[in-house]
Amino acid sequence: MTPLIFHAIDFSAREVGSGLAVSALIGTVVRLLSGALLDRGIRCSWPVRGTTLLAIAADLVLLQADNYNSYLLGQLLLGCAAGLYWPAIELAVPLSCGNLPSGRGYALVRSADALGIGIGTLIGTAAATLGMLRTVYIVEAVCMGAVLVLISLVPLQDGPPYRNLNGNGTVPVGQRPRSTARLPWLLPMMPVLLVSVVATGILALQQSALPLDLVRGGLVRPALSESHSSALIALQLTLLVSLQWPVGRWLAERSVAFGLGLSLAGFSLGCSLIALSSLFENGTILVLAALLPMAFAQAAFLPTATEAVIEETPPEHRGLAMALFSQCFAISAIVAPLAGGALLDLQNNGLLLWLLMGGACLVVLPTLRTLEPRYGVTATGQDIAPPERQRFDALAGGSGQQHR
Repeated sequence: MTPLIFHAIDFSAREVGSGLAVSALIGTVVRLLSGALLDRGIRCSWPVRGTTLLAIAADLVLLQADNYNSYLLGQLLLGCAAGLYWPAIELAVPLSCGNLPSGRGYALVRSADALGIGIGTLIGTAAATLGMLRTVYIVEAVCMGAVLVLISLVPLQDGPPYRNLNGNGTVPVGQRPRSTARLPWLLPMMPVLLVSVVATGILALQQSALPLDLVRGGLVRPALSESHSSALIALQLTLLVSLQWPVGRWLAERSVAFGLGLSLAGFSLGCSLIALSSLFENGTILVLAALLPMAFAQAAFLPTATEAVIEETPPEHRGLAMALFSQCFAISAIVAPLAGGALLDLQNNGLLLWLLMGGACLVVLPTLRTLEPRYGVTATGQDIAPPERQRFDALAGGSGQQHR
């Protein structure tokens, strides 16, 4: 809702986009700090507590912001909050799954995310209809206060990333995995990170460029009112809430390459339909048609990409790996709003923007061929390499201990 709120007080697309980009930039630094602290053993609950306090402060600033400087301060605080939150909450999921596969856990958590975002956006749509858009910041502050109380009463199931993922204790000191030298563990993650940058770029554009594209209109498509634009975004999030659990649960039984491939195909189709909508007077119908593949793509991407990070990363590096994964959201949030805002200001429509994003999905699709589950969880809960990787270790003369 932030682009609509500040567009209403005559902020340009560049100003709105630059604020979101600065928020993402500070988030990149805080994410790495949070991930490094998690790998050193800090409990997942503490970064989440810090998130709630920073987010409440940001909401109080944005609630009364009427100039660029106060808007920028609010976005900086939100960026710090997001940077603390994502590595911690993502790492807490497999630590909380018990005997269940972490893929199902991520599907359930993403469903909860979608439900919360959907409810919040519905409230924002109602607020836009009543001319009270900034009510969303009050809602967020109340929600953050509730999270702080909840996590104080019931802390997250957390601990160091080498913890036994299927039990309540930790792996004995003598059995903890040895640190891998330098960064060889990062190479298998590169396809996941590349795909994630493209996918999260589209998600960032849905939040920043799409509302502005709708209220400005396309080459032929008429402009929509702010309330109608909010309603379309709320409709997509409602679809996401409906699809997230069944899609995530279905893909949890399949390979991550398959799930990410479906996600990229859905994003490409949705972006193409939004681009074509600019060319027709009744183009809003094409925007409506794009909502379903976009919602399906998002439902497929969010849990599958997170599970891919777990499968591709040794347990002693998962805190930093989650930080790097969440950096994809930050990088996209820096580049996408700036590029999207510049293209919208330059062309006064989103035709080229959405065509470029649809094409980018097809370009990165072949990189998924290299993905394979390198690390799994045994019945005793210890992370080991799959059999084919163990055979490779035996041939190479290694003990395979680093893959536990």
